[in-house]
Amino acid sequence: MYYCSVYSFETKLRVRYAETDQMGFVYYGVYAEYYEVGRVELLRSLGISYRELEEKGFALPVVSFEINYKKAAYYDDELTIITTIKELPSARIEFYYETFNQKKELLNSGKVILVFVETKNKKPCSAPEIVVNKLKEKLV
Repeated sequence: MYYCSVYSFETKLRVRYAETDQMGFVYYGVYAEYYEVGRVELLRSLGISYRELEEKGFALPVVSFEINYKKAAYYDDELTIITTIKELPSARIEFYYETFNQKKELLNSGKVILVFVETKNKKPCSAPEIVVNKLKEKLV
């Protein structure tokens, strides 16, 4: 079966003062945390939690992180992180991101790739059925 749809989920968050640098911009490294929030909330929207995956013996280490900055975000801005999955995972899962401010201006876009690993042996494995099945419901 060919899956041609995408599944996206929006997460809103507000920039905290501690996340800004001396210039008043959100520090560039904070976006990795923002992307993680988007990823966790997308999975939660499918009925899957990181905790549940860990309890079932799976870990999801990041193997690639890409980001393209367009504009800065500032303290107290309300950001919308749109997290998207474009295809069913195999041993890896790819998440695509877009971050917008409250004016709906694109601040950055990115992609994060994670690999499913069995926690017992620390080796890559196929995506758990629960993840694949939940996504199949959305990616048809």
